[in-house]
Amino acid sequence: MGEKILSMQGIQKYFSGVHALKGVNFDLNAGEVHALMGENGAGKSTLIKVLCGIYRKDGGTIEYFGEPVEFTHIAESQNAGISVIHQELNMMNDLTVAQNIFIGRESMLGGLINDSEMERQAQQLFDHLGVKIDPSVKLGSLTVGKQQMVEIAKAISRDCKLLVLDEPTAALTQPEVEELFKIMNELRDKGIGMIYISHRMDEINRISDRVTVMRDGEYVGTVNTADVTKDDIVKMMVGRVIMGEQKAVSNCPAEADVILEVRNLRAGKEVKNVSFKLRRGEILGFAGLMGAGRTEVARALYGADSRQGGEIFLNGKKVRIRTPEQAVRNGICYLSEDRKRYGLMLDKSVTENSVIACVDNFITAGLINDGKMKAESQKFNDMLRTKTPSMEQLLKNLSGGNQQKVIIARWLMKNADIFIFDEPTRGIDVGAKSEIYALMDELVKQGKSIIMISSELPEVLRMSDRVVVMCEGRVTGELDISEATQENIMQLATMREEN
Repeated sequence: MGEKILSMQGIQKYFSGVHALKGVNFDLNAGEVHALMGENGAGKSTLIKVLCGIYRKDGGTIEYFGEPVEFTHIAESQNAGISVIHQELNMMNDLTVAQNIFIGRESMLGGLINDSEMERQAQQLFDHLGVKIDPSVKLGSLTVGKQQMVEIAKAISRDCKLLVLDEPTAALTQPEVEELFKIMNELRDKGIGMIYISHRMDEINRISDRVTVMRDGEYVGTVNTADVTKDDIVKMMVGRVIMGEQKAVSNCPAEADVILEVRNLRAGKEVKNVSFKLRRGEILGFAGLMGAGRTEVARALYGADSRQGGEIFLNGKKVRIRTPEQAVRNGICYLSEDRKRYGLMLDKSVTENSVIACVDNFITAGLINDGKMKAESQKFNDMLRTKTPSMEQLLKNLSGGNQQKVIIARWLMKNADIFIFDEPTRGIDVGAKSEIYALMDELVKQGKSIIMISSELPEVLRMSDRVVVMCEGRVTGELDISEATQENIMQLATMREEN
């Protein structure tokens, strides 16, 4: 590792009376990957936004290559060689992939934007990343994972000296993660310093040189990655060990009633004659690589996307579900993998986001009972330990993990029978994961049933009673948790259909 690129000392930040950063220290050397860790709400993203000029610090000092700096706009930090891949995608769905990558830096020809040249350069980036994305298509047509790869390509296209990666792998498949790490190692060899924010312990151990831990806006400490264990880091983050073993046997009795049966579900090119059963009090895991069709199955079942065929039975009775409203009336709720697009009202309060699915329950004689609405919202968010100054706080001001909890509170208030959790802990720290796992276990003890889609095999093995595995839109296998392993799940997940 070379010279010191960055030194942040005693950083303070306040938001409407909330002390978000309390004297935080952080430094970065050239050719180093320095992991920044902490539970959701610990202040990691806030610290990065202070660094790149999105927020103004309220105290402390920042030195960049030995010189005092205070960027007042993100353009200033970009011009200084700092590139940030934010956890929340900040791109334009109606522009093409290439236009998103080079926005503000367009190739020009005769006074006109040269789209073909930008597409050529974008294709070179994707070839280097090892991903298949058409630079000429609109960004909004891509999956979350592909959009994240575009964001990564946009960042590495800049001649940066300091690269910040905030949960860059949350929506990536394992091969895409491997390719990202390969690129990061190449950047490290070139002397570029990287700040790496992730909740995935295995990634931290593999890619980082040092780890700095924050808790509740405070600096906890910095350690060399090679000198500590996963448990050591988790203890620094949350003050307790939170690790879970694989579930040995199903907690759902074999004779439990079948609450949901799906037969030969077909939807577009992504869902091909998918059939499965869900029992009362069961957690049914859906595993598979990106593009397997798991999310598409959930959205077709929920009525969010149209389907071309198949039958749905609830408690043995055939039902018609063509819209999300019909699904909710039938006791089915869906927590989308893309919560920003489909689940959240960022400019509304915690209370409004919590009660939106059951607001009719709080209307009497045509008037909304605000007090009762707030009290119920408070009860369920307290149950989930949602960190918010008040129920009036706008959702956009909460961390990603706490936004996730608000959506779960929404469906708990609705008292649904079937919960579809699509990547329920994506981008969430180990402490919040443990709370969500406990919540899911409690739901099934109450007789609720859960379909859980997850790209993290340890999560699938820890939580599921049975595992349905998909590949290229088909169900390729079903495993009782007692016989499920990462190896046989991956074998089924790569079992492509023979022509």
